[in-house]
Amino acid sequence: MTGFDVEALRAQFPALSQTVHGKPLVYLDSAATAQKPRAVLDAIRSAYEEDCANIHRAVHTLSQRATHRYEAAREPVRALMNAASTREIVWVRGTTEAINLVASSYGGSTLREGDEILLTGLEHHSNIVPWQLLAARTGARVVVAPVDDRGVVTVEAFAARLSDRTRIASFAHVSNALGTVLPVQALTRKAHEAGAVVLVDGAQGIVHEAVDVQAIGCDFYAWSGHKLYGPTGIGVLYGREALLERMPPYQGGGDMIDRVRFEGTTWNELPYKFEAGTPHIAGVIGLGAAVEWLLAQDRVAMRAHEADVHAYARARLGELPFVTLVGTAPHASGAVSFTVNGAHPSDVGTLLDTHGVAVRTGHHCTQPLMERLGLPATARASFAAYSTRAEVDALCKALVSVAEVFS
Repeated sequence: MTGFDVEALRAQFPALSQTVHGKPLVYLDSAATAQKPRAVLDAIRSAYEEDCANIHRAVHTLSQRATHRYEAAREPVRALMNAASTREIVWVRGTTEAINLVASSYGGSTLREGDEILLTGLEHHSNIVPWQLLAARTGARVVVAPVDDRGVVTVEAFAARLSDRTRIASFAHVSNALGTVLPVQALTRKAHEAGAVVLVDGAQGIVHEAVDVQAIGCDFYAWSGHKLYGPTGIGVLYGREALLERMPPYQGGGDMIDRVRFEGTTWNELPYKFEAGTPHIAGVIGLGAAVEWLLAQDRVAMRAHEADVHAYARARLGELPFVTLVGTAPHASGAVSFTVNGAHPSDVGTLLDTHGVAVRTGHHCTQPLMERLGLPATARASFAAYSTRAEVDALCKALVSVAEVFS
């Protein structure tokens, strides 16, 4: 156990104090979306109650205040990732839009027929489908580095799929389905040696790992605010400034414009070139509050607590004779996938809910991975800083009752 005061932290999350079906809520679905602390809820509320105005153009007070709060959010996000400049922080709707932006703008302007895009067998659909669409448009080819029976993609297996035609490599930092932590720094180095540009899907990595984009060396890093205690519908694309400067706009209109003439248009400076239209202003303000809240915590102790709960969950679930763990990577965080003998995962999830235990069931938007593992789906318990060993015990107790139904 760690010295982290998880109960004091939990007290900041109103949603965690509720009951479900008359039972105390045990929320183990944070990989899908995390609960929000009061600091974030208050920031969103005040954005609408006090500073509800559009940004960047009006001179009146509400607009000026909203603009200041919106732009001020970039610095804590920059600091969280150790980006070199706030010019490298682009607001997007989430990880999915960030990957689509890079595929469309960078990929669409650089890839040619016969080029290759390297992915891994662990990827979320959002880090597969945009590259398939790009390949179909350009004549490029998607190549996949295999995942082994433990749910691991080794550096050797990844490097073996690189070629002199690899132009883009895109891979998760942490698998959303299995919790596998990929060696992103080593994979990035190998991809760069082959001449490829690297995007890291950090939707789960930003939550559980210390992220330093300069140390990783990646060219792009994408993540979603709602998994990091922030609002839905807002996320971040980090991109190296030199690359973003060369890339064409992703969408047209609003703040991405410098000067418009019917004869032609010039683009705004970074990062606004990629932020067309009225943005999710309250979402950005809420995300800034979430990151500021996070940076104010003892993040070393927080990560140690999360690792402790994750390891405890693996151990406790592994003791249940009717449970099979899915994914046994030696370096994992955030999530544990499992099956229950004789039960479909969706039935497991439905029955757990009657005990107040919330888990995710299904293919977790990783159908190729499920096919590789020979499974239609799994149940997944996922954790955040507010998760506890007691909640893992509650999950295991509920699973005993669930297993009796199918015995």
